[in-house]
Amino acid sequence: MSTISVVIPTRNDAQPLAVCLEALARQSRRADEVIVVDNGSTDNTAEVCAAAGVRRIAVELPGIAAATARGFDEAESEIIARLDTDSVPPADWLERVEAILDRAGPLTAVSGPGEFYGGTRFGRWLGGNVWIPGYRWAVGLLLGHPPLFGSNFALRAGAWEKIRGRVHRGWPPVHDDLDMSYQIPPEVSVLWEPALRVGVSARPFDSWHAAGRRLSMAWTTFAVEFRSEPPLRRRRRRGRWNRTHRR
Repeated sequence: MSTISVVIPTRNDAQPLAVCLEALARQSRRADEVIVVDNGSTDNTAEVCAAAGVRRIAVELPGIAAATARGFDEAESEIIARLDTDSVPPADWLERVEAILDRAGPLTAVSGPGEFYGGTRFGRWLGGNVWIPGYRWAVGLLLGHPPLFGSNFALRAGAWEKIRGRVHRGWPPVHDDLDMSYQIPPEVSVLWEPALRVGVSARPFDSWHAAGRRLSMAWTTFAVEFRSEPPLRRRRRRGRWNRTHRR
């Protein structure tokens, strides 16, 4: 068995955080540590963490990229799993994560989709039928491997060591999961497991403003990544490594 840390970045989201932590407390395979990275909350996030008995780290550098990276830096386990504040993992989520990554090897990451709850019926449909399939297809085509979905992924600590110095933790408008996906080197395998599902809030699709903000962050993230390494160059580098090492 491997040890598992769960990292949850948050900001002023105490109510869904409490639900997420309750779901983690009901896991058939309990986490060895849960780290909530508090990015400047002014609500009762600290009290929620104390009541749940989880570790809370306060991070002043703004942005989800900074919060996630700090949580991954602090994690002490062999597997680091990542949830959003409003993620609601089923009781066997960590059990599945452990089984997949224990079979897959030391330099592996795994991600899966979300089942949207709350919000509007149209928002749930949009998230489940357009947003996640489109993200997986379009970004996967760009990368040459499946992307990480921030509400539901995990990786081996060795994979994090490969990218921790490359992620853009100082850029507040960057999507952390998309940034991490782009920084993954060829020797790290990324698996997409459709059965590895978690509940995800449909609130980003409650308004055009909220959806537009997510798209704006995506375009900003792409612009940052493309300046450091153009996508075709990145795909060629990964292709050369695959041809050499995965025959």
